[in-house]
Formats: sequence, structure tokens, C-alpha cells
Amino acid sequence: MVTLSKERLVAFTDAVLAIIMTILVLELERPEELTWQGLWDLRMNFFAYTISFFWLGTMWVNLHRSWDSVEKINNNLVWNSLILLFFSSFFPYATNLVASDFNNSVAQVFYGMIILAVTGSNVWMYRELSKLSEEALASNGFNILDRAGKIDVIIKIIGLLLSLTVFPPAVMWSVLITAVIIVIPRSI
Repeated sequence: MVTLSKERLVAFTDAVLAIIMTILVLELERPEELTWQGLWDLRMNFFAYTISFFWLGTMWVNLHRSWDSVEKINNNLVWNSLILLFFSSFFPYATNLVASDFNNSVAQVFYGMIILAVTGSNVWMYRELSKLSEEALASNGFNILDRAGKIDVIIKIIGLLLSLTVFPPAVMWSVLITAVIIVIPRSI
């Protein structure tokens, strides 16, 4: 049996997330004319970029807090990390879709599906981490498995449903609301 190195998995996760976050900024549109008005016209691009960047950044902070107390990892955790990174790698694409047509229901719903897929992967990861170390779950400022974590998911699902029916930008706003009210305060 091969022993899996926690440090190698953490380094791989860090590298992939750094690349994803870098691609986010590279996907930002350039203004048609480099003026203040041209930049203002791209405000939804910057808004979508900001939401995605800080959502990924907060996920990274919480992962590191949780992984810190884990001594050894297992194969389930390695595969969970790979699935988490797979869904996370869609962020630049989904963010670009939303940024280019902010009020488009299809773009918003696709973004919401990526958010929920990453959130689901996080739930699986935190469950696996808690099996490996009780401290891993306790050290995480944001526990997706507790009451606030469930409220976070419910708000995102409501945003997704609203995007499908009456208010296309609801997904992006639900992610912002959960980040500002639930996730980031508990991470700090």
C-alpha cells in the first residue's frame, strides 16, 4: 500500500486553485474604449470576478484550516480533492458567462450549479476530514455541516430557483449574501 502525502496533496490543491484564480482575472473583458465610462460599463464583469475570486479564496482559507490538524490522508480524500478541483476549474468559464450577460438565466443557473457542485464536494471533504481528525472540523471557521452551513446551501438553492423563474441574477446575489453574512465572518 502506498502512503499518500498530505503535503503533496495540499501543494497540488494550492497550485490548481492559484491557476484557477489567475485565469479568472485573465478572462476579464477589456473596455471597448479605455475611459472611465468604458470601465464602468464592465462593472458586472468586475462584480462577477470579485464574487468568484473571494468565494474561491475563502474556500482555500477554510480548507487550510481544516487540513492543518490532519496527520495522514486517505484515498477518499485524494479523490474528493480531485473532484473539488474539477468543479472549481469551471469557475473562470462560468464567471465569464455571467460577466458577459449578467441577466441571462442560463448563465446564472450554470454558475449556480458550479457553486452547488463545489459546495457538495466541500461537504464530502469535511465529512472525510472529520473521520481523519475531529480537530479538522472544529478548526474550520466555517463548518458546512452545521446549521449555518445548511442555511448557506438553502440560500444558494433559493437563488438558483429564483434565477430559473423570475430573477436571473439571484444566484450571484445569493452567493454574495452568503459570503458576506455567513461564510467570510466565520472564516475570519
